[in-house]
Amino acid sequence: MIKDIQKHLNQFDLDIRKSGEARFIDQKCTPDVVCFIADCILNLDPKDEFTVQDVWDMRYFVKNASAIFGKPSPKEKTAHSEYDKFIQQPLRMLAYAHILNIEKRGNINYYSVNSWDLLEFIATKERNVYNFLYLYIVKVLSDSNFLKVFEDYKRKAMKGLADQSDFADVKNRYGNFIIGNTPINTHVEVHRIFSKVFNVYCCEHNIQGTMRGHQSKYPITFSDLMYNRVNWRDVDKAKSLTRTQAATSEEIQRQEEYDAYQTAKAINLLKKIQFESEVKDQYANGEATQVHHIFPKAEFPQIAHYLENLIKLTATQHYTKAHPSNKTQIVNKDYQLVCLISKSNPIDNSLKQVGEKYYRKESFIVVINTGLNAELSLSLTFQQIRAKLRLIYNS
Repeated sequence: MIKDIQKHLNQFDLDIRKSGEARFIDQKCTPDVVCFIADCILNLDPKDEFTVQDVWDMRYFVKNASAIFGKPSPKEKTAHSEYDKFIQQPLRMLAYAHILNIEKRGNINYYSVNSWDLLEFIATKERNVYNFLYLYIVKVLSDSNFLKVFEDYKRKAMKGLADQSDFADVKNRYGNFIIGNTPINTHVEVHRIFSKVFNVYCCEHNIQGTMRGHQSKYPITFSDLMYNRVNWRDVDKAKSLTRTQAATSEEIQRQEEYDAYQTAKAINLLKKIQFESEVKDQYANGEATQVHHIFPKAEFPQIAHYLENLIKLTATQHYTKAHPSNKTQIVNKDYQLVCLISKSNPIDNSLKQVGEKYYRKESFIVVINTGLNAELSLSLTFQQIRAKLRLIYNS
């Protein structure tokens, strides 16, 4: 998919100096928000075009927006300005990247889908959004003849030589560039957007970026890019407490709702891309109507939403083999091994055919290591993974 993204972007001139578009990316254009909005577009009732209001009125959006992002209900009038940006900014970015088409009629922007394949890729998971964002940002900066400024900083940062003055230089030059070529006329406004551009670039190269307006102490990580950061429960947490101990009931509920959304989304995706049973045994005859968690959701909630932990089965496979005698609280360990071995094949084939559009080998290993308390290396081939699994289950 990386080549597909590059091929798509290379069709267009994204030079900011020509377009005058400072908001080719904006504050709400984080991997998790963009992923969610793209997912909402895919779940819209089929139509040729749509508006911000169409997304806003979706039952799917209303149900998940506040649960996932901890915002007030989209139905509340006081939330209007917040949700307008929350939907509009990702749509504007996707339009600038020509994944969506945009047409302004009166004061309303009308959108339609230009690339269904890339939109589906972005909607699938947050890591896909990140991959897209990096390539997109590099393309925009390259076309705008500004990428060299970031590259100069990167060279110093990778040697551990970039300090606050180097960071300030990049930040100020970016501000001057945007103010000089777009309608934005204050550094304050530019700096709000700067982090969304700079931090994606820095994350890709594992170097220091920006935090709270200053150079970060440590290299930017994937979780730093999120609107909902992984460590949101660590705020004001006593060092002696675990995250679970420190979390309020409201925070725990919010996390559970987020996990439920991600799990339901993964299950729906598997149903779209996998039609037959993924386990080819004597019980595979019949329609594959069941999506089974290889490692149970109740026992391993942290990997419940991993597509690599889900497998399509027939009802017979699910209720007589995976869960003997239809006892869903019991897992047949022998059949769990069968499922893992079987799941490795569609993952391997998908990676060869469409890259990391749906699956990641690293995620499959995370699932295995989490479910089996193992330490499989990320460098293993699929053949080696299968051999390791047989060894673990038979020891």
